[in-house]
Amino acid sequence: MRKLLIANRGEIACRIIRTARRMGIATVAVFSEADAGAPHVRQADAAVPIGPAPARESYLVAERILEAARATGADAIHPGYGFLSENAEFAEAVRAAGLVFVGPSAEAIRAMGLKDTAKARMRAAGVPVVPGYMGEDQGLARLEQMAVSIGYPLLIKAVAGGGGKGMRPVADKSGFVEALLAAKREAASAFGNDSVMLEKLIRRPRHVEVQIFGDAHGNVVHLFERDCSLQRRHQKVIEEAPAPGLSSRLRHILGVAAVTAGIAIGYENAGTVEFILDLDDPDEAGDPKFYFMEMNTRLQVEHPVTEAITGLDLVEWQLRVARGEMLPLCQEAIEARGHAIEARLCAENPEAGFLPATGRLDRLAFPADARIDTGVAETTEVSIHYDPLLAKIITHGETRAAAIAALVRTLDQTVVEGVATNRAFLARLAAHPAFVAGDVHTGFIAEHREALLAGQPAPAAAVAAAAGAAMDGVGAGPGFARPFRLNLAAETHLALWEPTGTEHRLRLALVPGGLCARLADGEEVRLEGPPLAPAVHAGGAVVRPVLVPIAGGHEVRIDGQAWRFLAANPAWKSHSAAGPADGSITAPMPGRVLSVHVRPGEAVRAGDRLAVLEAMKMEHRLAAPFDGRVEAVHVAAGQQVGEGALLVEIARG
Repeated sequence: MRKLLIANRGEIACRIIRTARRMGIATVAVFSEADAGAPHVRQADAAVPIGPAPARESYLVAERILEAARATGADAIHPGYGFLSENAEFAEAVRAAGLVFVGPSAEAIRAMGLKDTAKARMRAAGVPVVPGYMGEDQGLARLEQMAVSIGYPLLIKAVAGGGGKGMRPVADKSGFVEALLAAKREAASAFGNDSVMLEKLIRRPRHVEVQIFGDAHGNVVHLFERDCSLQRRHQKVIEEAPAPGLSSRLRHILGVAAVTAGIAIGYENAGTVEFILDLDDPDEAGDPKFYFMEMNTRLQVEHPVTEAITGLDLVEWQLRVARGEMLPLCQEAIEARGHAIEARLCAENPEAGFLPATGRLDRLAFPADARIDTGVAETTEVSIHYDPLLAKIITHGETRAAAIAALVRTLDQTVVEGVATNRAFLARLAAHPAFVAGDVHTGFIAEHREALLAGQPAPAAAVAAAAGAAMDGVGAGPGFARPFRLNLAAETHLALWEPTGTEHRLRLALVPGGLCARLADGEEVRLEGPPLAPAVHAGGAVVRPVLVPIAGGHEVRIDGQAWRFLAANPAWKSHSAAGPADGSITAPMPGRVLSVHVRPGEAVRAGDRLAVLEAMKMEHRLAAPFDGRVEAVHVAAGQQVGEGALLVEIARG
């Protein structure tokens, strides 16, 4: 294998390129018109355009992929996941062209491609399957008869399904026909196949999957299990390895069952055997009963958590197996260490039913102490044509608690601007007490939806941290140990507003080594250290919030929760720090200009401080509403101004 074409895009293409480069294998990227400037295109050794933005006209056109391979001299193709990765005809076409397909045989893909035939194969191999009907007779009368035989509640599932499409739960007989017709319509639209199967509905399931690998020499091993129970709309959100709370007996049995499944179909390369655990139905040993659900005949999105606990590179294993080598390790030599968690950062709006979001990534920043698998960068346009996944955030720790704490902290430190994301939702999810306790199941998000979506009231620590950040730099240099500005009184007053209009008034005073903030209700909070990374002493505890500048104020993040504070009342009608569209920064009320922080011609970013206005005994920080350049400054420090007075003008760009 000398040159590898990656028939995919985004983070998985970038991920494969990293390993191929380390192994000395040249890489070829393919790209649609929408991805011409994408990171995977820039990172590959060569890149070939394959058509318009819609996937069906580019990434899903097998012949264009093969043409790109021929044109560049590639001798192998890695399909990644999604798109053509589980397409048996594509695997056959690649091999028929004399190229190496980095994946299983077309026969194995077909064997596991339809849920009904896959379960029949597994039942024959002795792997437990959920009780149900998987027959060829799709007549209404037959399906109604089998539904009664299985018993309600039950689940209708498209046999060619995936991602929750063509799936409907049915509580009782009265809703069966309507749910059946809806599932068939959705399945026909998504997969071109309206056949369904019926299953016993497991009310409180866990989704646990086992990573397996096979080679051409008859060896099959497992690399332990992952828990993927945290899902919304049947899409995984957070995955972890190993699965929490399983007995050593159940872990062993799941591993054996997964290897048995692989052997039964002569499996080669990477695959994942997915099981469902019935938390309400224990076996004789007290472990949840488990059933085969499906097999994914490709690399999984969540494979990094397996890499984190084993220290192995699964893409490297894929490439070695594809070129005919034996598996690098036998089962006894594969070990797991610690715990790993992955969160899928997506361009979507959790408060709007997780609807995908689009737009330009104006800012994208991740902390350096976590693994980030991403295929986007600042200035990337998030398109309507592809999956909204922006990045996978992976943390590892010696214990599950340590991995969770690292994930929450990493999410708190992640900054994405320009596109709505699920960052805050993920942070709240990872920090939720029930998740921390390991009480996970596929209905977790729905069960805790109110707590996960609704913001909590801002605590004193968050208000004080935002106040300290707002005061930083008003005068004589950074840090709380120095005066806010020359001639500042020993005590000053400050007002901050939440976007909802909630007002917070504080009295701030310098104390040795820090700052003391007294809130309107009398509570006192002490801040020490740098203003944008303070240690906050409140209520007998010490917290270390993350502060992120935003247009007109700061966002304060503490243990997964986030609150926004503005220097100006969002209800003010005048153009102020809340973000004028034309770049005209005006005084929200009559007052005195305390300081001006920019000069004409200076470049500014959204959230940068422009000036500070004193009004009604409060100080108001006026910030740049967007990235741009200062066109004009119309005031000077000490000047009195009236409401609506033009202070600074910003031009975009």
